[in-house]
Amino acid sequence: MNHFSIKDIENLTGIKSHTLRIWEQRYGIPHPKRTSTNIRYYDGDDLKLLLNVSMLNRNGFKISKLTKLSKDELERMALERALTDLDTDSQVDAMISAMFSLDEPGFDKVLSSYLVRNGLERTMIDLFFPFLKRVGVLWQTGQVNPAYEHFMSNLIRQKMIVAIDSLNVPSASKAKKFVLFLPESETHELGLLFANYIVRSRGHQSLYLGQNLAYTDLDGLMTQYAPEFLMSVVTATPPKQTTQEFVTKLGERFKKQTVVLTGHQITSHSFLRFTPNTRVINTFEDFVNFVVGI
Repeated sequence: MNHFSIKDIENLTGIKSHTLRIWEQRYGIPHPKRTSTNIRYYDGDDLKLLLNVSMLNRNGFKISKLTKLSKDELERMALERALTDLDTDSQVDAMISAMFSLDEPGFDKVLSSYLVRNGLERTMIDLFFPFLKRVGVLWQTGQVNPAYEHFMSNLIRQKMIVAIDSLNVPSASKAKKFVLFLPESETHELGLLFANYIVRSRGHQSLYLGQNLAYTDLDGLMTQYAPEFLMSVVTATPPKQTTQEFVTKLGERFKKQTVVLTGHQITSHSFLRFTPNTRVINTFEDFVNFVVGI
């Protein structure tokens, strides 16, 4: 069972802590539990209820009316609103609710609806990465079962692979070449998959190597393929070395390539030093602009 503090609930739903306490006193929702040491916490059902109430309240429904509805009625209304509302926050709320309910049809409906209207690129940048940001802190601190992350990640991964497979193979005479890989022990693949989509959708070639690869294994491949760019996403600290050691050795080992780096371990540490052939990407909007400009 997931246990959420009042601060977690505030971060996930956008409802301020003092508002939650007012709702509890005035309307009887939510219903926080207490640990054996008398510490308040909220469970997955509380989170789902509050996500639905928050989203509908934000869209003009009075809290006094919403608290009289059943959980099923709230869930139905919230999903209907998410499928038609242009407000991204409402759709992120619906995705979080579906994730914690392990509701694949609900998650897929929201995601597919946004994909149809906006395409994969805008869906990833405007919807999916903001969703990851909302829930990412809880995953990192171990407050959410990793199974929920795997459930959600595999659904979006499937859609990205389908989108990548649908792209035309670019002309070798005009295309730049990218090699894309994740370092050892790195399993967060979605960012790299999306980078692969951006590269190919702009008419360039890519050699996608995926997860958990030692950069020392790239030597022969880099000589044979001769790419202009080598890209990696570093979310977790590389094993057996610091992030600084990793980025320095990568840049020095592959001096003929532009080494393109992004990910939490790269963008969140201002003290990192990079070799002259390294390009740091802070956002995927930046990466789109980078690929368009090469």
